[in-house]
Amino acid sequence: MSFPKKGKVFPGENGWSGKEEQPANGGFVEEIAAALKRSLGDSRAGVKTVAAWTGANEKTVKNWFSGTYGPSGAHLIALVRHSEEVLSTFLAMAGREDLMVAIKLAAAEQAVEELLAAVRHLTR
Repeated sequence: MSFPKKGKVFPGENGWSGKEEQPANGGFVEEIAAALKRSLGDSRAGVKTVAAWTGANEKTVKNWFSGTYGPSGAHLIALVRHSEEVLSTFLAMAGREDLMVAIKLAAAEQAVEELLAAVRHLTR
């Protein structure tokens, strides 16, 4: 006799009962969801964009936006690569806001250099 493929859930050693229980995670899931919404809005286009960035399934990305689950390490790296809002949130959660200041300063320096180059080009 074999078990049916669906409908039977046995609790694991960690006590998982099959219900949608969220482990205490220090707000990681909620913070990443909020950062994604601030960065891309809460729309289907945002979900599609994040799915393209990370290679994750759209249903998975919807779970990130809703705060049901958070991204894995590899997906988080892809999000940070593409979204300054997610990067800022990640650094704040890690207690490294000083790095975000350094990133913004470097971006400002680059913008000033580009502006100077454009002015020099116009004066020629």
